[in-house]
Parts: sequence; C-alpha cells; structure tokens
Amino acid sequence: MNRKLVIVSLLAIIVSISVLGCLDSESSASAGESGHVKGTWIEPETSGDTVSIPVSSVDAYTNVHFKVNTDIGEVSVMAYKLDDEVQVRSNVCPPCGSIGFTLTDDVLVCDSCGTVFDAATGEGIQGGCVAYPKESIPYTISDGNIVMNLDDVVNAHKKTVEAY
Repeated sequence: MNRKLVIVSLLAIIVSISVLGCLDSESSASAGESGHVKGTWIEPETSGDTVSIPVSSVDAYTNVHFKVNTDIGEVSVMAYKLDDEVQVRSNVCPPCGSIGFTLTDDVLVCDSCGTVFDAATGEGIQGGCVAYPKESIPYTISDGNIVMNLDDVVNAHKKTVEAY
C-alpha cells in the first residue's frame, strides 16, 4: 500500500513540474520570445480609406490581430514580425472558418484546424486548408504607424477566401 502511495505522489510531482514548464514557456512566447506566439487582438485606427496600427504594438506583441469594418463586412487582419520585418496578411482560414493564427518560428499555424502556412510567403505547407494562402497586404510606415489602404485590405481578404 505504501509503495502505491509513493508512486502516485511521484507521478503527481512529475505532472506538476510538466505543467509549470508549459506555463513558463507559454508566458515567454506571449512576450515575443521564440516559440509559439498567439495573436494579441488590438484596435486599429480607420480614417477614410486608410487603416493604421502602431508599429509599437507589433514590436511589443510580435503577432497582432485586428478587425476592420469594410463595405463587404468585417475583415480580420494580422501583422507580425518575422526576421525583423513586419508582415501584414489576411487573417482567415475559410474552409474551417477560423480567424487567428499562431506564429511558430517561421510558420503560421491556424488556431482551429492546425493547417501550417509559410510566414514569409503566406503559402500553405501542410493541412486541410493549404489551398487558401494568406494574402499579403501592402503597407507603409508613417509617424510610427503601419498604414494600409482599405481597398488593399479588402482585396487581400477576397483573394484569401478563394481557393487557388
């Protein structure tokens, strides 16, 4: 009986250490260190035909997501830092209906279906939704903001929801 109690206690300690290890790596990832960086939702500024987000948000969170109201409805966008460059892309996985991607090293992983996309090109690599690459959105940087044209946001969304 005592032997079973010792084994159960040891297993409980091992599980506790494993859980704590996962929590530590998760908090590091959200701080922008290597690993899995889930998207942090932010609010964009929209003025006329331009949409902007602060560069400091991407610097602070590494991977940000935001929604933009357009003539075709609400469109989700992601901006993330990859190799010290900002990438801005459509943030939707049409077949599985997901909005949201985790940046894992140099790939984007759909938060719903797990399909993997190349973070530099947006092209599908592996999974059920590879036929829906994440279209890039052109931008400029002005006064500390990433500035996009609303039509470019809409066009990237439309291209992303069409299978190639």
